[in-house]
Amino acid sequence: MEKSYKEKAVKKSFWKTRKGQQLLTMGMFLVIPLTLLVVFTYYPFAEMVKFSFYKMKYSTPVDKRVFVGFQNYIDVFKRDDCFGALRLSLYYMVGALIQLVLALYFATILSFKAKGGNLFKGLMFFPYLINGIAIGFIFKFFYTRGFVLDTVLHVLGASYENLPYWLKDQNINNWSLVATSVWRYFGQNMVLFIGAIMSVDDTLYEAAALDGANKPQIFKHIILPSIKTIVTLNVILSITGSLSSFEQPYVITNGANGTGTYFVIMNEIAHVSQKVGLASAMAVVLLLIIFVCTILQKLFFKYVFREAKD
Repeated sequence: MEKSYKEKAVKKSFWKTRKGQQLLTMGMFLVIPLTLLVVFTYYPFAEMVKFSFYKMKYSTPVDKRVFVGFQNYIDVFKRDDCFGALRLSLYYMVGALIQLVLALYFATILSFKAKGGNLFKGLMFFPYLINGIAIGFIFKFFYTRGFVLDTVLHVLGASYENLPYWLKDQNINNWSLVATSVWRYFGQNMVLFIGAIMSVDDTLYEAAALDGANKPQIFKHIILPSIKTIVTLNVILSITGSLSSFEQPYVITNGANGTGTYFVIMNEIAHVSQKVGLASAMAVVLLLIIFVCTILQKLFFKYVFREAKD
């Protein structure tokens, strides 16, 4: 009996100690975020994976859902409107690479003394602060026949008859949407690159200047290796973001005239056709594709920068 009282006293005294109070505080701070993470992330994801094996609608009762196994996944690869929509991601990937090259170029210039540099940074970063839906409506009118872009080109000497329909012509409409995406995210990547470049030790530039290195050599041998982490991160985020493009094609064209990206088609299948199982399978397939692309990009950049270092 005395032993049990002593054990309780020891346990009680432990939680009053500094270490006990630290553990208790850490536990309390961890419980809430972990609970929110499980409830709003992991549990919905598990439910989505489970739905992907059923043929069902949102309103279908649990006992009426039809288990179809991997049929939904097979349909994702068979249907042109599902897996075929991923081909449009190639447009956005090309745009993302162009955007990163431009962002890195201007970031390198603006990281050093440049007249009007702060104003240019602010103007280029401003589009990123605008809501994506608002940008969609802005460019919807910008590209509409006879509106802003056509008017500007007409003032410059182009005739309306020779101008294409920027949102209807399937030879150019996806590039128009990609240009919108580049315009929006260019400033964000530029600011990230500027922050990384400005963190490079100034003594490296001084040593390079003493050795007679020119600007391209400084960029190749000092700047690029020093910011490889940010470059890798931006490329991974841009490529994975290209696979999940949604706002611009949904708001500007609503996926019409061959502009329906994977997310637009998935939204239509889930909320218009009410094929929840198929839409869930599409989401899981996209997640796996993004995961594989991320791993391949990491391996690629690891090899590239290793060769550069050697």
